[in-house]
Amino acid sequence: MTAPKVMGIVNVTPDSFSDGGRLGSVAAAVDHAMALVAQGADILDIGGESTRPGAEPVDQAQEIERVAPVIQGVRALWAGPISIDTAKPAVARAAVAAGATIWNDITGLSGADDSLATAADLGCTVCLMHMQGEPRTMQADPRYDDVVAEVFGWLAARAEAAMAAGVAREAIWLDPGIGFGKTAAHNLALTAHLGELAALGFPVMYGASRKRMIQAVDPTADDPMDRIGGSLALALEAARRGAAVIRVHDVRQTLQALKLQAAVAAAGG
Repeated sequence: MTAPKVMGIVNVTPDSFSDGGRLGSVAAAVDHAMALVAQGADILDIGGESTRPGAEPVDQAQEIERVAPVIQGVRALWAGPISIDTAKPAVARAAVAAGATIWNDITGLSGADDSLATAADLGCTVCLMHMQGEPRTMQADPRYDDVVAEVFGWLAARAEAAMAAGVAREAIWLDPGIGFGKTAAHNLALTAHLGELAALGFPVMYGASRKRMIQAVDPTADDPMDRIGGSLALALEAARRGAAVIRVHDVRQTLQALKLQAAVAAAGG
């Protein structure tokens, strides 16, 4: 089993579900990003608009103002991969100009008429995520006839659309969108069948860090900071089932868990 890359989350938003408002300045955000690098993060994911359930949208000028200086600050100190977490083509352009190398889009490049063309023009890696609905209402009443078939089928179609628009196949990642328009049961099913998504031949990114699905299994975990154990369990399951990238808040703990998983696998022959 190939060890997945670990992507560290840098939220420069006042209202993210787990750490909103904690990184209130460019300096604080850059310091946090570099702390994640020191812990071993392979990739940094920088976002300026919360996508938690119920979140209100942010206009693109404000989003650019939040993320571009942070990306520039990190890039001045680190040569590794930087991801911009945005659904807006203009923000992606500004982020890539500032030094980002990955566009992580919760809409799977379906959020704007020019998303696909922009991705092709930028030539960066793109992560296509599945979401039912939009952040303000996505958790109101998510329904599927077959969540695994529908989500994975939609992602496969978006990958084909991206390639048809000029995005290179090797530049496409897929993300099932844990917690984005899904119940806890949907999230568990997608996790259990993650190998089927990996079998499509694209790197799979998995992000369940501190999410509410953990509370659904352990009702005592109402505080996101009480969900680290569950986050690690899900990260290990995703790695075992073929995820190439794990998106997390807790980089050091995740890497430690993955190292132990690999050591046990090696000891077993």
